[in-house]
Amino acid sequence: MPRGVRATIFFAFLLILLFALFSLHLFRIALSASGIDFRFRPTQNLTARPKKPDFYNYAVHEYHVQGISTYHARRVSSIKYSPVSTVSVLIPDWEILVIVSPLTPLSPFPCEDYQCLFQNNATSPARLSAMLPSTNQTTFKCVLPNSVRRLRPFFQPVLKKSTESEAPVATTTELYRWSFLVYESLSTEEDVVLFVKGVNQRQGINRSPSEFRCVFSDSSNNNAVKTAVTSSVQEVFRCHHPNTTEFGSDGEDKRIKISLEIVSENRVVPSVAYYTPRSSVSKTGQPKSLLCACTMVYNVAKVLKEWVMYHSRIGVDKFFLYDNDSGDDLERVVTELNAEGYDVNRLFWIWPKTQEAGFSHSALYAKESCTWMMYVDVDEFMFSPAWDHSSEPTHQNLKSLLPKVPLSPSTSLHHRTGQVLINCNEFGPSNQRTHPIEGVTQGYTCRRMIEQRHKSIVLLDAVDWSLLNVIHHFELRSGYMNKQMRMETVVVNHYKYQAWPEFQTKFRRRVSAYVVDWKEAVNPNSKDRTPGLGFHPIEPKGWAEMFCEVRDERLKLFTQRWFGFNTTNGYKMVWQS
Repeated sequence: MPRGVRATIFFAFLLILLFALFSLHLFRIALSASGIDFRFRPTQNLTARPKKPDFYNYAVHEYHVQGISTYHARRVSSIKYSPVSTVSVLIPDWEILVIVSPLTPLSPFPCEDYQCLFQNNATSPARLSAMLPSTNQTTFKCVLPNSVRRLRPFFQPVLKKSTESEAPVATTTELYRWSFLVYESLSTEEDVVLFVKGVNQRQGINRSPSEFRCVFSDSSNNNAVKTAVTSSVQEVFRCHHPNTTEFGSDGEDKRIKISLEIVSENRVVPSVAYYTPRSSVSKTGQPKSLLCACTMVYNVAKVLKEWVMYHSRIGVDKFFLYDNDSGDDLERVVTELNAEGYDVNRLFWIWPKTQEAGFSHSALYAKESCTWMMYVDVDEFMFSPAWDHSSEPTHQNLKSLLPKVPLSPSTSLHHRTGQVLINCNEFGPSNQRTHPIEGVTQGYTCRRMIEQRHKSIVLLDAVDWSLLNVIHHFELRSGYMNKQMRMETVVVNHYKYQAWPEFQTKFRRRVSAYVVDWKEAVNPNSKDRTPGLGFHPIEPKGWAEMFCEVRDERLKLFTQRWFGFNTTNGYKMVWQS
């Protein structure tokens, strides 16, 4: 090869090498400017297997590293800054649930504005949400910025006051994923109940309890205790109480985290739940109400008064609302109802698509204060055609339908009814274009002909140990039976297909874990799908006239007679504000 050609090749190679080095230098500068630190940090991930086979040491280390009380951040200036200790979970729709550590409590209504600060220094407003029911922890929600969605992995954001100009960048702990998480716990006198996402399959495939252990960890003294799991169904796991003395003499006064160990995989499910010792399990000491009602709600403020006032007058003593993070005036309406003498309990239940788990929770949570629990939605109203001859409702209307509670377990099976099943009629938009201000019972009067699946009123003492329930009815303990009611005796008016602006909000979410979201393009032939409706919130042609096969004004006339009154501005219902 001629000397000149060799020299040309050499200089070309040298030029390429210099260009590559210069490009690498610019890339490192860009990463530094973005706030991302790629230096190695010896933190472990809960999904990774430990190097040592000793699971006990592994579990303690993981709780110490990724526990709420631990905070990893590097500072960008020498300005004094005290970060709010939090743990965050990525939930659907790119939302982040930020849970403030119980060790650093905030006021339930902080006066300062907060932001979520992410790993590339992007921020988004942090909206104050509510308090978790079991631990009274403050929560915020923020949206994952578009610039962060392109990064991998996602790190936990920092919760900072909006007025602070200097702050640390995001943690080096990965963001928890909602698809695999211990999200709540509840203690009874006998055991501890965990609510866990992503372990058992949605299709009803439940793993054996022997595959798991409950892990209780006190990060302050690096101690952990395991107990056996006795039940594993859906998202509900039950296990024995730990011996709290192993956490020291003041074990019951400490914050003890609780999670679930998958034994064969030698790992622990990430957790945001805490253990409540059995001595802290509340007992009201008050007589039980005979009939209560439970439902999961989201932005139902405009219809709640009608639902509560109606069912209270026909026999429901107490109401339990599992609030799925409503953004309307629900809290104000609940306060007004309680001020008027109604007994309405609102529990913050932010967890997405966990209706069945919430109902399992309620079956234990309300057991000390309720004998029977009615599970219906706020667009569903119980009534009996036999009430047509009643001039006014009474507290015995519904209670008269309940079987007598057996005095002893020896009572014959024929008399040991544990659950009453009631079929539904589904009402359509009835030519309504907007929400009827006089109420759903007045505005929707046309329904489909075919009856639909049942709702239930369940004896809480009869609920199976597993707490298994699907679409508003429970598995019962051995020795108890279901009682199917005839529609001539009692029926549920389900105002399912309302005026389009109201029905459109259902695209926001479906709360049941076993019902497909409206917006998911799967299982188009499911009975839970709306006929003629696609996978997008687009009003079908002729929506206002759809699902109208039978004109049914029975409940409308009942409620007019029972709850209507004349005013100078016309006829009104008592729930109209």
